[in-house]
Amino acid sequence: MRNEFFFQIEINDEQISLANQLVDYSIAHHPIKDIFSNDPNGKERQREFRFTGTLGEIVFADVYGLPRPSKSFGAIDGQDFGQDFTLKIDGQLKSFDVKSMSRKNNHFRTNYVLNLPAYQMRRMSVVTDYYFCISIHKTDAVYVASFLGLVSKDEIEAGTIGILYKSGTTRIKDDGGSFVFQRDTYEIDFKDISSPFLNDAIKKVKGFQIKKLLSPFLKK
Repeated sequence: MRNEFFFQIEINDEQISLANQLVDYSIAHHPIKDIFSNDPNGKERQREFRFTGTLGEIVFADVYGLPRPSKSFGAIDGQDFGQDFTLKIDGQLKSFDVKSMSRKNNHFRTNYVLNLPAYQMRRMSVVTDYYFCISIHKTDAVYVASFLGLVSKDEIEAGTIGILYKSGTTRIKDDGGSFVFQRDTYEIDFKDISSPFLNDAIKKVKGFQIKKLLSPFLKK
């Protein structure tokens, strides 16, 4: 198992306020194709989707001392070609695409998955080296970000980690329900996500805790 640990921190009010500002501006000034057009709650879901992604980028930037994003996901004149940030690994500068998701809690099991649409990797313009997984959930009035770690794009494409499921494939969820992939999608088990970078400064962030993935047979 690659994921020996992950960590969580609290998200502060200023970070949330900035995310809301960027999302509101993005929706007002940078329209994109509405993937929720057939959903009666589509506008609300679209905003939630952008908010989660933008908030994840903000906390990632703050935790690792990088410039914050100036635009929200979906800005048609701000495409990043799969490069949200750059960080050095073994002395080499690598491109990171932050993938943030919203969940009800952060009791994660080893068989939980990160879904990555295959088309994002296949675009000729993509410069991503690593995907970084962040999960965000709200407990009472506090938002918490769980930094699960990183996965290599090259390893995914080589089949070293993850499984590619074709469009139309039916998958069974952890709660017994099912869904159908609308496009080719890679599933990467949380156990195959390498643990996140950690330093002394991060350990001082409010709400910092070291966490571990749970067995597939345990609920929490």
